[in-house]
Amino acid sequence: MDADRPANVSFFDFVGGIQLLRGEDSRTVMPVILIAISVSGAVGNLLVLLIFVRDFRSGKGSEVKALLASLASTDLVILLLCVPVRAITYYKQSWVLGGFVCRTTDWFQHSCVVAKTLIMAVTTRAKHTVVPRTASGSFYNPTWIHGALAFIGGVSMMIPTPQLLFAALLPHGLGAICVSEMPVCASDFMSVFYKFYPTATFLLPVTFTLAYYIKTLYTAVNHAPSAHHQSKVILVLLCLSGALGLMLLPEWGTFTWIRLGYNHPPVGLMMFAQALLYACSSLSPVILMTMYDDVRQGLAILWFTATCRSRKPPSKCPKKEGNGSEVTANAVANALSQQDKTFPDVEHFWTGRRNTRVDDEHDPVPWEKEEKML
Repeated sequence: MDADRPANVSFFDFVGGIQLLRGEDSRTVMPVILIAISVSGAVGNLLVLLIFVRDFRSGKGSEVKALLASLASTDLVILLLCVPVRAITYYKQSWVLGGFVCRTTDWFQHSCVVAKTLIMAVTTRAKHTVVPRTASGSFYNPTWIHGALAFIGGVSMMIPTPQLLFAALLPHGLGAICVSEMPVCASDFMSVFYKFYPTATFLLPVTFTLAYYIKTLYTAVNHAPSAHHQSKVILVLLCLSGALGLMLLPEWGTFTWIRLGYNHPPVGLMMFAQALLYACSSLSPVILMTMYDDVRQGLAILWFTATCRSRKPPSKCPKKEGNGSEVTANAVANALSQQDKTFPDVEHFWTGRRNTRVDDEHDPVPWEKEEKML
């Protein structure tokens, strides 16, 4: 980077990705890595969302699933809206997306990251059991989840407001660069804010969530009478919280280091921290698909439905009557249970031996009849 800090600002940092890098490797390797993370993570989060939607439509939803669906939605927004901006910036090595995107890109990304951390903290209060139906037959929607998500959305958009205020588009050579620069007059207040901001939105929620799930998992394994399913769900949430904390730590560390006025960390560390932030959004669906039983079963049902629709002739596929998800689930269960049935030829053989009246042309053992006649 060949842009120095101006004399009248207390810190100077690039917004929307590191710009003015020297070397062609960063222009090619980093965008490819970011796009690969974005595509794979978007597919995984879309599958998770489809599975949770199917569960709620079939009456198998829960409070934890509602919060995990919100987490997958946030990850999907990060991968589809934030990653392409960084990939373009690394490829162009300057800012070409205009002033509005320059002012809002870091604010929007921080809002999503803060929302992810707070959603994981709220899962500690959620129930893992299936949401019951009301007396009228409709599904019970706990109002506290809607209130919590609304509160998280408001807080996550308000706290990163300095990212919106200090972003600016500056001319540089034949183009422009997008930077974040804080005036010296605001340095005293903002130095306190940038100590409070990562502590309140990252360190405390992640520490609380990890401590809660470690304690709950220990209690469920050692003291609960029948805690097999509950302990597996807690283990999934513990892995999600641990991955969130470890993979966001470098990004929060470099962010706070720069905002407190210290020298810039190595460029390689900053690029690695940004890649880890986006990889965290791609890792969450992998954890859910491999460790969460309900998601794995839903993935199997989606796979069965997709292959069944493309199968010829379509008459072998189960017909949809009533709730399509329930029919598909029953079809998957029937397909799996067919492995325990006897083969048609063997079944016909034993049926023929039990029946007293069998046609001669369909008799599987004609020699026994001949022996009896003799």
